[in-house]
Amino acid sequence: LSGAIQPDEGSMEIEGATYCPRNPREARIRGIAMVHQELSLAPNLTVAENILLGSEPRKGWLIDQDELRNKSQAALRGIGRPDITLNAPARNLNPAEQQLVEIARSVALGCKIFILDEPTSSLDKEDTDKLFSLLQSLKAEGVSVIYITHALEEVEALADKCTVLRDGGVTGEITGIDFDAEKVVALMAGRDIKNPYPKSARVQGEPLLEINNLASSPLLKRASLSVHRGEIIGIAGLVGSGRTALLRTLFGLDPLAKGEIKINGHASPNLPCARWESGIGFLSESRSTEGLAQNLSVAQNICLPGLSRLTRNSVLTENTIEQEAETWIKSLGIRCDSPSQEVAQLSGGNQQKVALARLLFMEVDLLFLDEPTRGIDVGAKQGIYEWINRLTKHADPNQKPCGILMVSSYLPELLGICDRIAVMRDGILGPALPASSLSEHSILMEATGVSAA
Repeated sequence: LSGAIQPDEGSMEIEGATYCPRNPREARIRGIAMVHQELSLAPNLTVAENILLGSEPRKGWLIDQDELRNKSQAALRGIGRPDITLNAPARNLNPAEQQLVEIARSVALGCKIFILDEPTSSLDKEDTDKLFSLLQSLKAEGVSVIYITHALEEVEALADKCTVLRDGGVTGEITGIDFDAEKVVALMAGRDIKNPYPKSARVQGEPLLEINNLASSPLLKRASLSVHRGEIIGIAGLVGSGRTALLRTLFGLDPLAKGEIKINGHASPNLPCARWESGIGFLSESRSTEGLAQNLSVAQNICLPGLSRLTRNSVLTENTIEQEAETWIKSLGIRCDSPSQEVAQLSGGNQQKVALARLLFMEVDLLFLDEPTRGIDVGAKQGIYEWINRLTKHADPNQKPCGILMVSSYLPELLGICDRIAVMRDGILGPALPASSLSEHSILMEATGVSAA
């Protein structure tokens, strides 16, 4: 639809006229705007330059900088976020702000058909509500919206008609008034999912991680927490509250300003290599830019941190890497043509499984998971939930359960699979309370500071 890929067969029409764009620019000329799931900002350009990229206002041969700023500011006001700095390089924005700049770009250019692919995957509730208001306004102005998502509550709130696809084909259509979440899930997954959040019996073991008064400039101000073997700790909070900064600091990706970190009861250097050696793995929220090496194969991505363990007599072959990867491809149900397929060609859900497979290959004891189910389909989510449960349940006496520290913006997910949940607000981490004692409402109250008012 957006002109990014050429069709193999079939035809399209817009307003009765044949439509077959050769590239995204032709699609834009015909009134098609798209916000992709994997963001396409130019990281070295400013927010303003990204919003009007390709449609810059001119003053003679030069770009009219005043008009550029005015139009970009108007677009940001249109999505309810005029606070985003126009002169900031896009690379300095967090994922949520980058997502909003992508949306503002489409608003600035105007369109007849607005396509959004998982637009709220990085947004908190406040920004999501603003986006919904914008889409309703565009609809009232005659703009058609195609909204691609796996969040069924968003479909129910927005859609007049819901079309379900699986494996590249349409499996059903449902009108808004006949929306049935269970029916949609069955159409998406190809099977009934009775228990979306599997939770086996768990036995809390020894502490794997203990942190005290942790801080890292500028977002993380104070965090104290312990994670034991055989438990899942969830971190809730608004976007920008410091949740990701906590995980990055713990894994040694961000500098430690102050505080104490103990791994298995001992202090260790705050470096990623030291964390791997201590049996800790990290799954990044940004699989396209940080979580995976997009130009490498599925097998290379899975085995990358542990190539030394596959070396035989100082020799490492591609065949050895692919044979090892095949084990994890089958275990996690990764859908790919072969272990040698480039990981960038996989769907978001399968890419996320590759990232998880890397941690399992490394046999880590403690997993840091940052938005592990962001932007993936119901079936892939279920598979990841089952693996998370399998890693922490007390079943095999010969295999110790893992511990998991998990950040998620999807509260039903945290409440469904976590044993304890702590809320981060303004860089300060609250106490980890039993998930059974919390609700979506109480977590949101704490995250927004309303309960303290």
